[in-house]
Amino acid sequence: MPFCLARRSILARWFAFTIRRRETGSMSVLTEHLTLEEFRAFEQSRLDGPRYEYWAGKAVPKAMPNKLHARLQQVLLDLFETVGYSSYIELELRISPTWQPKPDVAALLIDDDEPYPTKPFDIVAEVLSPSDEPAEVLKKCRHYQELRIEQIFVFDPERRTARQWNALAGELKDITTLELTNGNVLPVEDVWLALDKKLKKTSL
Repeated sequence: MPFCLARRSILARWFAFTIRRRETGSMSVLTEHLTLEEFRAFEQSRLDGPRYEYWAGKAVPKAMPNKLHARLQQVLLDLFETVGYSSYIELELRISPTWQPKPDVAALLIDDDEPYPTKPFDIVAEVLSPSDEPAEVLKKCRHYQELRIEQIFVFDPERRTARQWNALAGELKDITTLELTNGNVLPVEDVWLALDKKLKKTSL
């Protein structure tokens, strides 16, 4: 389907969805099945609001980050860069044609010139927002595992906790250190100290 027709089609479907969402009060997934081309047109047609991820034909909204969430994203990016990784915030991973997430932070040791990654990254880190559902977080971790992401971390800036996905157990486990793929070790406490420092600097 030509891009202009795909865009026209998805705009009509998005308008119908918006009406239904207003009637039901739902702020959840755009349930109509979308091709990847339609999803791209949908994203380009939106000027504001939450970003969306492509989940098996559905447009799934990312939580809108607050200041604490955004600051922690920047802290993680800086820390990963410091120990030798190329790091990105909300970069779309185009590794799979059916699931294309935008992790809060993604990092890899050997970067390339591709505008969007098509090979697994070494690390992804998700920062929890108050609206995140635990079941959806676990589902996302399983998908990252299927994409062969080596290390998957989940940070909760409100509770000051860090967890890592355990592929064998199929669950998130609390951690006190990030033992990274390149041999470097980052104490979780250093993450919170760096966050506090950044928050204090912005409050001055």
